[in-house]
Amino acid sequence: MTETTNVTVLGAGSWGTALAIHCARRGFSTRLWTRRSDHAASMTRERRNTRYLTDFAFPDTLTPTDDLEDAIADTRGLVICAVPSHGMRATMKRVRAVFDADPSLPAPHYLIAAKGIEVDTLDNMHAVLEQELPSAHHRGIAALGGPSFAAEVAGEKPTMVVVGALDGQTGTAIQTMLSGSNMRAYVTEDILGVEMGGTFKNVIALAAGIGDGAGLGLNARAGLITRGLAEITRLSVSLGAHPATLSGLAGMGDLVLTCTGGLSRNRRVGVALGEGKQLEEILEEMGMVAEGVKNTLSAHRLAQREGVEMPLVETMHAILYEGMSVSTAVEALMGRRLKAERD
Repeated sequence: MTETTNVTVLGAGSWGTALAIHCARRGFSTRLWTRRSDHAASMTRERRNTRYLTDFAFPDTLTPTDDLEDAIADTRGLVICAVPSHGMRATMKRVRAVFDADPSLPAPHYLIAAKGIEVDTLDNMHAVLEQELPSAHHRGIAALGGPSFAAEVAGEKPTMVVVGALDGQTGTAIQTMLSGSNMRAYVTEDILGVEMGGTFKNVIALAAGIGDGAGLGLNARAGLITRGLAEITRLSVSLGAHPATLSGLAGMGDLVLTCTGGLSRNRRVGVALGEGKQLEEILEEMGMVAEGVKNTLSAHRLAQREGVEMPLVETMHAILYEGMSVSTAVEALMGRRLKAERD
């Protein structure tokens, strides 16, 4: 990538906005795409995202837009895919159409910043991009993981992340673009492990939040995090991930942050559930996506398909989708057959 590299961020939620602000501060001409014209107009007028990340002003090099075709066609370097996972495929179809209409456009790098698995297909986001984008673009796909709250990235707090990419040049190029005084990026070839860690930790964060909301105590939270990591690792390794990835930033790092940090949307949903509120009411009040709700469905179905035992995921599925009470869930987990820790 050269000094003329542009960045396009697809998705103007809190995470996409934070990454756009970060890239603009790094000196890149950055476009932040939202599908809503009124949202783009508001960000252009206010020079900040008053809906999702209101405390942080946009650098001069950040341009909001609702014109996807123009934003993609003008990109000469990196496309950050930060739309929610359930909307990724539809967005990538639109991106593909831009390149089909003008085959002379150079293939950019892609950085997946969404964390999720499609519920119906059980495809990860890397697979979705490969299925929808031209084959010449596939080597440029990477995924972002690690403990990284949007507000702290936007607020220039020190942050460590990991970029997973099958192609080493792609990973190194994106690592260099992201890294600066407030962000340090590592690289790994295990893109699957990066995606799985980022996806499944949301489920465990819901469980940890429920425990906190129900007053189960700090011992219970620590146990949930530890056993949750064991479940995440077990399923991820069965799918082909490297176990070391799940012990690193994309696994343990992101899990600990999301299960304990007050800025975690998934933990906040869990806390409210533990306090006795209804899921629909909680999500409506938040007005933002909590990926863990859909991730629970995906994780539960993947565990069944792979024949992997995941009692915490099974319990979260029962609470969210089968009406199980928190007290019954605790009794069921504590009353399970005794076993060795490594089983």
